[in-house]
Amino acid sequence: MLPLLSGIFMGWSLGANHAANVFGAAVSSRMVKFWTAAILASVFVVLGSVISGRPGIETLKGLTSFGIEEAVISSVAAAIAVTIMTVFRLPVSTSQSVVGSIIGIGILNGQLNYAGMGKVAACWFGTPVLAAAFSVILYKLFAYFYNRLKLNIFESDVLIRMGMIAAGCYGAYALGANNVANVTAVFVGAGLISVSNAALIGGVSIALGILTYSRPVMETVGKKLVKLDPFSALIVVLSLGLSVHFFTVLGVPVSTSQAVIGGVLGIGLLKGVDTINRRTLYHILAGWFLTPFVACLFSIVISYVIHLKYIPHQ
Repeated sequence: MLPLLSGIFMGWSLGANHAANVFGAAVSSRMVKFWTAAILASVFVVLGSVISGRPGIETLKGLTSFGIEEAVISSVAAAIAVTIMTVFRLPVSTSQSVVGSIIGIGILNGQLNYAGMGKVAACWFGTPVLAAAFSVILYKLFAYFYNRLKLNIFESDVLIRMGMIAAGCYGAYALGANNVANVTAVFVGAGLISVSNAALIGGVSIALGILTYSRPVMETVGKKLVKLDPFSALIVVLSLGLSVHFFTVLGVPVSTSQAVIGGVLGIGLLKGVDTINRRTLYHILAGWFLTPFVACLFSIVISYVIHLKYIPHQ
């Protein structure tokens, strides 16, 4: 089971980083205490992985054929790509990194499911668009009922707080259901573990990342969402959960970070304000295109280096 350590590490880093997308706004605005958010997120991530993680695992493991060695190479290459993109402060998608590394293995094997790849790529571009659409619809719908409640400040605070907790739990469920494939699908493809075990191991490793190292990211990265008012932040998280859950049903792992960006842009369209400047937009686009390419390249290079043979000079 030693090869699984690379996947577990990927799950840990995913949980530590991506938990901010579902509970960052609530924690950094002090609407919800960190440990309350971390425990709830961990529980719902595991539930999402175990209950709804199978479709994504089936999709990724079907992109190419794997041996155990290739599964480890793919996982390590994806992790390196995520690290490099993070160092250069480019928005990173674990899903794109994992798929990119799988493509690299597929190129080396000469076996790549192009139909499956087309489906995955289409959903990548569809994620922010769908999240933006959900954001616009939900904002108008919720605002209609919220404004008619005529709540005082205290009542409004309680309602928004409970809404953020509910949206965060749903977002964590969607995160686990959708992204667990990024953690362990390659090991299912290699025949090392079953789909059910992959879902459980992946979910638990993501939860460990949330519990042990998500606090700094939640308290800092999450502040990007708090530039919105609490009501808008709630809508963004709920839009994230709905859009990611939608793609989970389709069996395609997508990026929660891109879903957040789409949700924020949806709010911006409604309010007529610039929620994102051009420089940030260029960074986002660079991250989307470079992440799978870099992961693919590392997957090929690592595989090549491992199989080099030293021939002594005669």
